Amino acid sequence: MAWRTTSKCDGKDAGSVVLERPLKLWSLIIDRVRCGGGVQRPCRKKAEAKQRSGSEKLSELLKQPEWWENEEEVRRKEQELEALKKVAKKLQQEGSMEVVLEGAAEIRRLTRDDPQARTTLALLGVIPPLVALLDAQDPTFNSQIAALYALLNLAITNDANKAAIVKAGAVHKMLKLIQSPNGEHSQAIAEAVVANFLGLSALDSNKPIIGSSGAIPFLVETLKGSDETVSSQAKQDSLRALYNLSISPSNVFAMLETDLIPHLFFKLGDMDMSERILSILSNIVLAAQGRKGISAVPDAFPILIDVFNWTDSPGCQEKASYISNGDGSQIIWR
Repeated sequence: MAWRTTSKCDGKDAGSVVLERPLKLWSLIIDRVRCGGGVQRPCRKKAEAKQRSGSEKLSELLKQPEWWENEEEVRRKEQELEALKKVAKKLQQEGSMEVVLEGAAEIRRLTRDDPQARTTLALLGVIPPLVALLDAQDPTFNSQIAALYALLNLAITNDANKAAIVKAGAVHKMLKLIQSPNGEHSQAIAEAVVANFLGLSALDSNKPIIGSSGAIPFLVETLKGSDETVSSQAKQDSLRALYNLSISPSNVFAMLETDLIPHLFFKLGDMDMSERILSILSNIVLAAQGRKGISAVPDAFPILIDVFNWTDSPGCQEKASYISNGDGSQIIWR
């Protein structure tokens, strides 16, 4: 990897580090996503020629040995790259859904525990076709579920992939998917979408996009769902996703348009959820509209005071006090 450092001595910023090779790599992934979601139909001839050229450049960059690598390690890296390229090509097989499904399943498996595979596969252009697969006319919904879990794993601890997935239009396609009739697969699809929203909402730039998409009512309904229809894991994922979204002030109004706040107060006392609930309310109370929404909940103040009786957690007690005081401005309790 080419590292170049500069310091004040040569008139440039002290301690700055320029990663020349990663910059080239990320420019390639941005180009991949820019054309939109999926199998590259528009501008096909020019795009295909450009894609071949881009793939060749990418291969050359990824094959460049690091200074610490010996010949055996370089050979192993080249073999791994070739294997990943074969997986990526499977997603381009428009004529065979079986091959595309196989590719999505392999991406899910390869990216489960391998950060480098997440980066390399994204650079090889797998995100747009996976996002396009969410629109597949597959009555079994196997294609859509495979795409959801492949995207979920690609986003793990990878902010560039999180941004690329949202930029490719995945959020609206996921919402469209859960709104369409999907019969016996509805729970599996909903839980996979919730898990994706949790991962994608961890990136600050994605928070307002997801919050304005209509995802918040879906997450609230999942959180409120009965134990017979919604798993405890899906409820926890929904709560954590709502916490992520509550960090962005622009999402508070969308939350107030649902019955999220009354439900959070109703569930306060559930030891598996209480700390996260108080964290969400601590974010909501920062906005004037949020303070009004909290003060409108019957018995909200006594419920917050009661937190001191059933928990010794300093964090929970501090948040309860913070909410009841309304960020230093006393809430007008009704």
